[in-house]
Amino acid sequence: MKRELGGCLLEQRLAERGMSRQELASALLMKPERIDDYIENKRIMPLKTAISVADTLHCDVRELYELR
Repeated sequence: MKRELGGCLLEQRLAERGMSRQELASALLMKPERIDDYIENKRIMPLKTAISVADTLHCDVRELYELR
């Protein structure tokens, strides 16, 4: 079954963990602007990045995007 990515749910996951965009960027050694791009759906996270984000936020990688 083919799945399509919907909107990014990163902002919701951050809110659930009480973490800011800046804190996530620092934890992943990324520029905060890149995190903003993911949240605003300007870019799709590469798989390696999504795995790192999910590990940092203690969630499943599937919880980072709406799946259709």
